[in-house]
Amino acid sequence: MSEQKPRVISVGEALIEFVRGGDGRFGIGCSGDTFNVAVYLARAGIDSAFATALGDDPYSEAIRALAAAEGVAGDFMLRTRGRLPGLSVLDTDASGARHHYDWRDESPARELFELPEWGQVAEGLMKAKLVYFSGITLSLYSNNGIGRFLALIEMVRQQGVKVAFDGNFRPRGWRGDLPRTRTVFMEALKRVDIALPAYDDEAVLWGDPSPEATVERLQAFGIAEIVVKNGPNSALVAAGGKNEFIPVPEVVVPVDPTAAGDSFNAAYIAARVSGQGPAEAAGAAHRLAGQVIRHRGALMPRAAAAVH
Repeated sequence: MSEQKPRVISVGEALIEFVRGGDGRFGIGCSGDTFNVAVYLARAGIDSAFATALGDDPYSEAIRALAAAEGVAGDFMLRTRGRLPGLSVLDTDASGARHHYDWRDESPARELFELPEWGQVAEGLMKAKLVYFSGITLSLYSNNGIGRFLALIEMVRQQGVKVAFDGNFRPRGWRGDLPRTRTVFMEALKRVDIALPAYDDEAVLWGDPSPEATVERLQAFGIAEIVVKNGPNSALVAAGGKNEFIPVPEVVVPVDPTAAGDSFNAAYIAARVSGQGPAEAAGAAHRLAGQVIRHRGALMPRAAAAVH
């Protein structure tokens, strides 16, 4: 995993996001867990691409423009006529509590692997060095779309492409259907080389009593490299036949925890595909996540970035 400029393709959805600021007004931006990973990978100097489906409207064009400005390749951003991207609203109530709302049922990203041009994405993934997706990615697709995507993931692994996955479990995305969620996740986990779960998600979905239990459960799927994120606590890295807790170098009171996990995943993958070991990569991941949560929004200002 040490070739120069390896291509990593993240698969998922980019949404238009409205965030209420301190003055009560909303600012417009872009969100999406795997999109955030694609951006932070590009900032780390990785050849990063994003696979999704967008509409032919000005807001979809804004997403493409942001990706281009960040150095994220748009080769696999398919376009659909007359469609609009999903919409997300992040609001804050009088007590300061944050609330997230979204309108995504008609998002074209949900049909990525059912569009006539989906073969373009398949061809691109076959040539990647690593493919990254999440549980949120899986929650988008119909059973047919999931079947095509997982069959494709199996094929790319046979070509030597590495596959990284973060469960990133969000109950609303699965409409509370835990049996279906678990079934889909188990099929996905059979096709994963690097698992990057967050312990709190795993505890909710699987009832894991500890990060060690999460590692043990994932190892049963044959996953050779596992990093269990655990908020401000040490991340548990299981690779090369040993388990190691990698502490957070500095516990930070977050200004905004958005994209803490996404930035961790991006920094970890960037370090690994650049030839660093798992423990060293986890340290780099902690450092980037610690920077990101000092700023509002998923994508911290580029001037504040100090990636690796």
